[in-house]
Amino acid sequence: MSNDPVPHESSSLHHLAEKAHRQPKLLTKSEVEELAHFVLKGAEGATEEQKEIAKRALRNPEGIESADITALATQILTRK
Repeated sequence: MSNDPVPHESSSLHHLAEKAHRQPKLLTKSEVEELAHFVLKGAEGATEEQKEIAKRALRNPEGIESADITALATQILTRK
């Protein structure tokens, strides 16, 4: 058994990304910020476009478009 806390964090982030992908406009401000922080700080392989979306989401999480939220979620769901 591992003492690594990452699996729980990873599973909750994955759950949040699934929710964002299904219903992007139902996310709270803090959930959008959480997705954006992960894409900027922890997502290996995030494209420049995804990083720009994440930066915009941090500046104005309530003004981000559904398609942009879905793009952030997709980056998390497709990471290896």
